This record gives sequence, structure tokens and C-alpha cells, in this order.
Amino acid sequence: MALPSPHELLRRLPPVNDVLAARAPAEVAYASHEEWVEETRLALAEVRAKVLSGEIGPVGFERAVAPASVLAAARKRIARRRDPGLVRVVNATGVVLHTNLGRAPMPPAALEALAEHGAGYQLLAADRETGERAPRERHLEALLRRLTGAEAVTVVNNNAAATMIVLAAMAAGKEVVVSRGQLVEIGGAYRIPDVMAMSGARLREVGTTNRTHLRDYEKAIGPETALLLRVHTSNYRVVGFQGEVPLEDLVALGRAHGVAVADDLGSGALVSLSGQGLPLDEPLVRTSLGAGADLVTASGDKLIGGPQMGLVLGRADAVARVRAHPLYRAVRCDKLTLVAMEATLRLFLHPERLAQTHPTYAALTAKPEALRARAEALAPRVRAVAPRWRVEVVPCADAVGAGSLPTVELAGFALRVEAPGVEGGLLARKLRAASPPVFSTVEDGAVHLHVRTVLADEDERLLRAVQAVAAS
Repeated sequence: MALPSPHELLRRLPPVNDVLAARAPAEVAYASHEEWVEETRLALAEVRAKVLSGEIGPVGFERAVAPASVLAAARKRIARRRDPGLVRVVNATGVVLHTNLGRAPMPPAALEALAEHGAGYQLLAADRETGERAPRERHLEALLRRLTGAEAVTVVNNNAAATMIVLAAMAAGKEVVVSRGQLVEIGGAYRIPDVMAMSGARLREVGTTNRTHLRDYEKAIGPETALLLRVHTSNYRVVGFQGEVPLEDLVALGRAHGVAVADDLGSGALVSLSGQGLPLDEPLVRTSLGAGADLVTASGDKLIGGPQMGLVLGRADAVARVRAHPLYRAVRCDKLTLVAMEATLRLFLHPERLAQTHPTYAALTAKPEALRARAEALAPRVRAVAPRWRVEVVPCADAVGAGSLPTVELAGFALRVEAPGVEGGLLARKLRAASPPVFSTVEDGAVHLHVRTVLADEDERLLRAVQAVAAS
């Protein structure tokens, strides 16, 4: 007897109403009729696609179109639609500042401040003594002036906005001189020339991709020059026959010609990491200000480890021009971001405690021997919840991430896990689909769980996800 063809099977797909008629009272009450209709229709469409692709045949088809099976698939779809989308995940990739996973994990102090001060009203733009209106970022300004030596500070919603508003305030309709080697593109197709155009400033390129000299800047300065801009190449390095002008020399040139100098640092570190075992440092905000830059821009959610924010620091008159620009109100920060960042910045007043109080700093400065010990302690716990999996501790290369220190590898340790009969890429997908989602790396057909970026309180979360995937 010939087996039915795919098209014959498709003719046997039950009508949506017939499936819905099989619902128990509890299922009817679980969701609205409209939700049930929509998700049942989609569940049947999924069966149709599997039949046409050859994924299921006659036997599998009969099971898949049974009312109980279709209703179970529809209910699962309804539940998934109700789940929050922006959920906490376990980052086991070894990338400390993982842009796709929210970059820096929020310090506990910032979360405590949000819980304490986020509800109700806040002392945002009112002076507590006079009751009059006051700048909303004044609390951050006081902290950042203390931490960096800046004359004045303001903040916006990210570093791209900080760069754009500096260009708009200082050079709209005028020329900005930039080295060709610094015309960067970062993630999301963010390009310095495009930002320049949007700001209303005109780009004047100087030098070559690999070498720019002070004389190149000097030749470019003319009546239309409003700003000399240095851009830190956060996400790449030019090595070999290369050279760029030190910021101090660029500042001296700007002073001689009466032209302001801005330094776009990107990551913008407040403390040095080289003393903690890292071979290189990202430029410090204090160093750029000390070199005489009129304005410095930096991110708040990278090496500073706070919420997304762009910092604008520098001379009081230059910062005042930024604050006075019409674009400023459009890119300012909301109250909760300011609360979280204030708590984050206060941690830097005690740099000797950062390894205990600041998750990003702790992850970046973790020593290999401590990571090995953590991995060896975690391995038997993973074996206990996934007894059929092969688990071993292996050395690995971690990364800073978010365009910071792109040439630096951090020596770390990971759990190399294999599930019998499950390809590594599929196992990684299953872990991402778990609750909580676990993001890992895949190498040589096996999943690697890098312990550097698994936060101190996340072991139980990781084990819960592993156990669920192993059971399935």
C-alpha cells in the first residue's frame, strides 16, 4: 500500500475550529479566543512546513495533528508570547563587555540605588536648599570632576550622542580636522564621517591611514577650522609602520592657532588596568584632560561599567556651549540612568575595593589561577546535574569586548562540555533557549562555558539551565 504523499497529508490538516473544540475548560480560560485562534493557526502552519520539507512523514503527521498536540503547541506559543523579552542571561562567552548582552553588568550598588530611589519622586532638577531649578546632571558632575580633574561635565544618552553634540556645538558649519587613520566605524554601522555630517560640521581629512604628522594638521588649519578632533581607534589597531600625533602636540597646535581640541575616547577608563596584569590600557579620561583637551567624550557603559551614557568633560566654557545647544535636550539622560550612574561612580572613590564592588573591574582583573579554581569547583556540579555530559576544565582566551583593547587576550578557563549525540552548535542553541538563557562559545565541536563572565551569584542559574537542557 502506497504511503500518502505530502499533499495528501496536507489535505488532512484539521480545521482550526475543530482543534479548538477539543479544549478543556482550563485551556479556554488560559487565554482569549483571539489568542487561541492565532496561535493554533500558526501551530498548524508549522506542521504544514515540516511536511513540505520532509521533516515529518505519515506517522509523525498523525501525532502532530492530534488535537492535544496542536493545542499543546499553541499553548506553548501563547506562553512564550507572554514572557518578557529583555530578560537576564548568563554570559559564559568570556567577553566581558558583550555589546549584544548589554555590555557592562550593573554593579550591585547601582541596583540597590535604583531600588531605594527609583520609586516615587527624585531630587532630579530641583535644588534641595532653594527649591529652584538646577541641572539634572549636577550630582554626576561633582563626582566626575573629583575623579577626573575636569572643570565641568555634562552627560547624554551614549557616546555617539556625546560626539555628535560636541561637533554640533563647537563646529556646526565649520571644518573639523581628523586623521584618516581615525575615521572609524564601530558596531551598528556607526561611522565618524556620518556623525560629522549629521552634526552640521564639515570633515577635513589629513594624513594617511597608517601615518599622520603634526604638519598635516597644521597645513589643514584655515579660517574655517573650528575643531581638531582625535578619535581613539577603540576596536582596531594599526601596527607596523604607523604613527599618530600625541594629544599634547595636537593641543599645543590648537592653542597656537586658537582652535579647540576634542578627544573622543570611546571606552573612557577612569582607572588603569595595566597594574592588574593587563598588558595594555585604554586611555584614561584624566590623562586626556591633563594633556589639555578642551573636551573629552567617553562611554559610561564600557570600562566605567555603568548604565548606557555618554560623558562630555572639559573646560567650563566648552561644556557650557554643549549644554546650550538645542540638541542637548533631545539626548539627555533619564532619571533612572542618572541614579544608577551616580552609584556606579561612587565606587571609584574607593579604587582599592573595585575588585569586590564592581563586576566589570572584577572580571577584567581576575587572575588565571582564580578562574581555574572556580572552573574546577563548578565542573563536578555540572556533572551532577548533567551526568551523561562530558565535562572538563580547559584553558581559553577571553576578551575585553565592546571595542576595548582589541588586541588583548585575557588568559582564562572554561568548562568544555559535550552532550553525546548532540552537535556543539545545537547544544549552544539549546542553552540559549533555556531559562535562564546561557550564551557560550563553540570550539572544535564542543560548547565552552567561560567562567570569567559568569557572575559570582550566577552558578545556580547556570546549573538550572544546564539541568533543563540535559533533561530534554
